Amino acid sequence: MASTINALTGSGGVAILGDSSGEIALQNNGTTIATVSSTGIAMASGKTLTGGGKILQVLQGTLTTPLTTTSTSYVDLLTVDITPSATDSKIYVSFTTNAGTNGDVAHLYTSLFRDSTEIGSATSTDSRTGAQTVTNTGAGQQMNYAGALLDSPSSTSAITYKIKVKVGGVQTGYWNRSARDNNAAFYDGRTVTQITVMEVAA
Repeated sequence: MASTINALTGSGGVAILGDSSGEIALQNNGTTIATVSSTGIAMASGKTLTGGGKILQVLQGTLTTPLTTTSTSYVDLLTVDITPSATDSKIYVSFTTNAGTNGDVAHLYTSLFRDSTEIGSATSTDSRTGAQTVTNTGAGQQMNYAGALLDSPSSTSAITYKIKVKVGGVQTGYWNRSARDNNAAFYDGRTVTQITVMEVAA
C-alpha cells in the first residue's frame, strides 16, 4: 500500500489516505497516475509526464561505410526519419562526420536538410557558399565535422532529416575515410557518420 492523494471528480475535492509505507500514490478519481518514493517519481503504466522540454523520442542513423563524391551539388550522406507527435514539438538535430580531400584545391561542404529544405546553414555571401561546415585537408588526413540545431517543423507528418555533402573545387571528397586510405596499421583509419534527432515537447 501507499499513502494516496486522490483528486476526485465533481465537487469532491481531494481525498488523502495515509499509511506507513513511505510511498505516496498520486491518483485521479481512484486511478494511480504516479508513485513518489525515496527513489524518485515512477509513472504508472501508460502515463507520461507532460510539459515543455521533455524528450518524447530519440532516433539515430549511422553510416560506417565510406562515401566518395566529386559532385558540386548536394548528395545524401545519411538520413533519419521521425514523425513528430505534436505540431508544436521542436526537433533537436545533431550530427557528426569525418572527411578528407587530397589537398587544398577541393573544399568539402556539409549541410543539414529537412526533407528538401536546407536548414541551419550560414547565409551565402557573394561567391561564398553558406553551409554547416566547410574545410579541406591533406591526403592522409580526416577532419571531424559536427553541427546541431533546434528545428520547428510544425508538422505531425513523417520528416526526413539529412546530412548532405558536396565538393567545391575540382577534386574528390572522401567521407568516413582519408583520400589516401593507406591499407596499413596506424596510418589511415576508417571513421563513422551519425545523425541524431530528438523530439522535444513544447
